[in-house]
Amino acid sequence: MSSDHVDVLIVGAGLSGIGAAHHLQTACPGKTYAILEAREAIGGTWDLFRYPGVRSDSDMFTLGYSFRPWTEAKAIADGPSILEYVRGAARDGDIERHIRFGHRVTRATWSSADARWTVTAERADAGGTGDTVTLTAGFVFGCTGYYRYDAAYTPDFPNADAFTGTLVHPQFWPEDLDYAGKRVVVIGPGATAVTLVPAMAEGGAGHVTMVQRSPTYIMTLPGEDPIAKVARRVLPEKAAYAALRWKNVAAQGLFFQLSRRAPGLIKRVVAATVRRQLPDDVPLDPHFTPSYDPWDQRVCLVPDGDLFTALRARKASIVTDRIASFTPDGIRLESGHHLQADIIISATGLQLLPLGGIGFAVDGEEIDLSQTVGYKGMMFTGIPNLAIALGYTNASWTLKCDLTCEYVCRMLNHMDANGYRRVMPRALPAGEGTRPFIDLKSGYVQRALAAFPKQGTRAPWRLYQNYARDIIMVRRGSLEDEGIEFSRSTPSPAAAAAGEAVAA
Repeated sequence: MSSDHVDVLIVGAGLSGIGAAHHLQTACPGKTYAILEAREAIGGTWDLFRYPGVRSDSDMFTLGYSFRPWTEAKAIADGPSILEYVRGAARDGDIERHIRFGHRVTRATWSSADARWTVTAERADAGGTGDTVTLTAGFVFGCTGYYRYDAAYTPDFPNADAFTGTLVHPQFWPEDLDYAGKRVVVIGPGATAVTLVPAMAEGGAGHVTMVQRSPTYIMTLPGEDPIAKVARRVLPEKAAYAALRWKNVAAQGLFFQLSRRAPGLIKRVVAATVRRQLPDDVPLDPHFTPSYDPWDQRVCLVPDGDLFTALRARKASIVTDRIASFTPDGIRLESGHHLQADIIISATGLQLLPLGGIGFAVDGEEIDLSQTVGYKGMMFTGIPNLAIALGYTNASWTLKCDLTCEYVCRMLNHMDANGYRRVMPRALPAGEGTRPFIDLKSGYVQRALAAFPKQGTRAPWRLYQNYARDIIMVRRGSLEDEGIEFSRSTPSPAAAAAGEAVAA
């Protein structure tokens, strides 16, 4: 067992963790920090997912960091390009030396007497076993995302054991999977499925069939942004990136607001764009007519309409039906139709895991995250000196993470300037209601919501999915408001809540 201390401990070396380190180095250069990463590589999700065609479902002018312009031609980038972008940011920022790979954080305990966290991590070695490492930190910054890496979601398919072919989940893609000339069935209508189908169809599969129980909304955007080409010719690199970023932020925001306020209009617009791209023998209904409103679930993005290109080329097909059972050579549908398959891919979703599954305790009392309430979408009631970086559900992930990192750095500097040792969100005022922390109706979200914190119905406990509003809050909003408590002394949260201690 080993132990040391840092001012800030970042958990996770993915897209948000590398961004957090950059912001910390830039805005708080006097702070010491370390990054604990459970895996053996930088990149998080973009290193984990290796299935064919893996790509972003957001443009890189908004998924990219605010401090590092995206310079590649593709606006909708593939996974390897994004991974290299993240690793480049770590390399160029001299962040790599702060990362401790193979350190999976399991527990964090806060001591008010010491005003610090004690963090326990399991360290894996080459033999598959490891020892326990402890670190202490004045502040913990969780950049774990909310996907569970060691498990995915696969429904209990009837008679699945009967299938004699290969059954794969995209999260655990076999490196040696040969699908050339094979009949492939992809189960699922979401972002992973609409990525896999055209990629495998163009990659040599005999035929790819997408089976969906119900459809999702699908939008086509150019893989390369034509406006970006012009902007890069007439503007300096940083100015072009900023202009393109704001253009796409505005477009995303407008689409989301119209989806909420005029869902019927957006339904008609999306249906019209899809209908123009379909072959004559593939009907819009039922294959592309969701039963819910746009942005009740995330909208899928297909660059250059590649999914529709595969359908028109007869390299892929789509079936909207329910699975009755697996068979030795495929899938029997409730309609009675049988799909033959050599390979079945269960693109059926992910499992969510709040804060990487870390167990928290404050002054000896275990914390149940589901009983806490979020503060500005980045901190939780009753937990001192802890923040998390989570992205938007209705826009690019990094937009919100960048702002969160700015806010955390501003808050840390405010604490130093005023001699504060502790910052903690206050509980909701009595009688105020709560709502789910994530506002999507997707199955993978609904299955996990009970384990997540709640959010309030008004600021500052409300998580607003609004970039412009968040910019004002982060850069100009008061750091000290009714929802937060800064202290020079370090009373326990229980004592402070009971009024037995007064913040300095």
